Amino acid sequence: MTDQAGSTTAAAVTDAEIFTGHEGGKLAVAATRPIADPRDLSIAYTPGVAKVSRAIAEDAAKAKRYTWADRLVAVVSDGTAVLGLGDIGASASLPVMEGKSVLFKTFGGLDSIPLVLDTTDVDEIVETLVRLRPSFGAVNLEDISAPRCFELEDKLKEALDCPVMHDDQHGTAIVTLAALRGANLVLDRDIAGERVVISGAGAAGVACARILLAAGVADVTVLDSRGILHTGREGLNPIKQQLAETTNKAGHTGGLAEALRGADVFLGLSGATIEPELLSTMADDAIVFALSNPDPEVHPDDAARHAAIVATGRSDFPNQINNVLAFPGVFRGALDAGARAITENMKLAAADAIVAVASDDLGRDRIVPSPLDPRVAPEVAAAVAKAAEQDGVAG
Repeated sequence: MTDQAGSTTAAAVTDAEIFTGHEGGKLAVAATRPIADPRDLSIAYTPGVAKVSRAIAEDAAKAKRYTWADRLVAVVSDGTAVLGLGDIGASASLPVMEGKSVLFKTFGGLDSIPLVLDTTDVDEIVETLVRLRPSFGAVNLEDISAPRCFELEDKLKEALDCPVMHDDQHGTAIVTLAALRGANLVLDRDIAGERVVISGAGAAGVACARILLAAGVADVTVLDSRGILHTGREGLNPIKQQLAETTNKAGHTGGLAEALRGADVFLGLSGATIEPELLSTMADDAIVFALSNPDPEVHPDDAARHAAIVATGRSDFPNQINNVLAFPGVFRGALDAGARAITENMKLAAADAIVAVASDDLGRDRIVPSPLDPRVAPEVAAAVAKAAEQDGVAG
């Protein structure tokens, strides 16, 4: 079966195929110019390279032209929140980071280096990356546990003069916003008038709540494992306290049953299983995004009995919400613009660009483009670069 992007739905893969596909790793370094004779060698290495190094020593800005650092993304993890596997350590996270680098190259045309760090100390990670700063042009944080991930990202943004983005937060948020915009275009609704319930107050849940508020959603309710976040709850960490103060405008208390009653949108980012019958209490033509992987909070077939549009993070159901729609183009656009940071407007622009790619062919089973659609990353990159210029962070 072929989708809109021309990709073919694959049969189930075997364990043997998976392990064979990872033997020796998934990355290699390739030369941009051949070395076929002594002249090539003298240009690429000694003595010619000394002239380039001397020029950079005299003017550090020339490193952007004569090295790959300005276009290189560091894919950084400490292995504390890897996929659905949890805290599995740095070495075990490396195959995932290599895979991320493959996606950067395939969809964004960007080189990247996986860096897995054998420390969970936020300040040690920051110090390491500050010392490595001459070697890369941007930082993609990956699979770092909450709430440490928030502190780490904030400190790196302060310490580094280059784009820094925790993809588990913002990549998820960008694609979720794009999918919600697409769903509302199909249903001929405005997201500003919707009440959105987010199950999960970790990295993705917090970022999704923030971007939805920034996009104009007026009523967002967030739940963690203990129930609805509200200002009267005790024991909230600073991140959850801030969410409690900026969400839940109606002052709901209780659990998921109370939150879902009359809600327009359910966004699952917690891994918790919910009873399909709870969805029947939502508003008419409800939207359900059950994004936990590999097992959605509710099976899509069950959700479809109560909702007008259903999406998951899986490729074997319609409406896959996948971060690969966002991060290659976001980083490509930021680096194309020479941006010093990734702003909220750049993320909003990325979401708009994603849904625009699918705008001529939207439907209840197609609210975002295919993750393999080759049009997505260039459109996102262009939109992000333009937003960087508008926000005054471009180089």
